[in-house]
Amino acid sequence: MHNSIKVCLVDDHKLLRKGMVELIDGFHTYTVVGEADNGMDLQSKIQVIEEPDILLLDINMPEMDGYETALWVRVKYPQVRILALSMYDDEKSIIKMIKAGARGYVLKDAEPTELKKAFEDIIEKGFYYSDLVSHTLVKNLESPSNENPASSNLNDREIEFIKLACTELTYKEIADKMCLAPRTIDGYRASLFEKLQVRSRVGLVMYAVKSKIVKPE
Repeated sequence: MHNSIKVCLVDDHKLLRKGMVELIDGFHTYTVVGEADNGMDLQSKIQVIEEPDILLLDINMPEMDGYETALWVRVKYPQVRILALSMYDDEKSIIKMIKAGARGYVLKDAEPTELKKAFEDIIEKGFYYSDLVSHTLVKNLESPSNENPASSNLNDREIEFIKLACTELTYKEIADKMCLAPRTIDGYRASLFEKLQVRSRVGLVMYAVKSKIVKPE
């Protein structure tokens, strides 16, 4: 089993966790080396288990939630790849986890084949975002270079918009912040989606993090 990819599961629902452990142990070359109820529990347990390659992390947990846990892991164990596992499919949750350090995001009602694909992509490519980002953005994320030709084509207002899009502000609030009409903001969004070849606000955030327009939290 020394060639197995090690997974640690952090989720406060014990029944779900038990099922996930059985599922993951059934995947070829993957094995669960540890479990924790929340981030605080993980902090005490990670010191006595084998350091995992992948941390499968729930978001909504007591004491220390997924966002706080991801930030802590990114600082203390930067080599551990974080995969968020959540029932939340809203942009706000996904963006917040990406900025906290998650390399991918899978919903709890996903098929087992998707979870396995997420594991494989995180190990081989360093990330997994399924249909949340375009093929072009995926290629940009795979590149070892942080330089992106599209970045040099952005003007100051577009960069300002991107930075605000990486916050929790709504598009209407962004319009107010930039002293622009909502219709103008819609134009910025559509133009940037086309220019950067992204499909969603999540894709825009991924681009911004990759291009160092914004820094992870």
